[in-house]
Amino acid sequence: MAKATVTTTTTRRGFSIRRFFGDITAELKKVVWLPPREAAYLTGVVIIVTVIAGVALGFIDMGFTNLVNNIFLGG
Repeated sequence: MAKATVTTTTTRRGFSIRRFFGDITAELKKVVWLPPREAAYLTGVVIIVTVIAGVALGFIDMGFTNLVNNIFLGG
């Protein structure tokens, strides 16, 4: 039985800053961008949700701090 030999030739390309930025530009052209109005709306939603979550976590943290101070520090 004969063994088949497969030879592959791969050329290793070195790093090129021009090709790197060219690839970035090519990939960014493929992106489907949101309309500006929708992007602004979604940015507002993210900011509002972040503020609400931050306030809620702040109150939870204050509650646990008071609980620990009252139980362990007696005060």
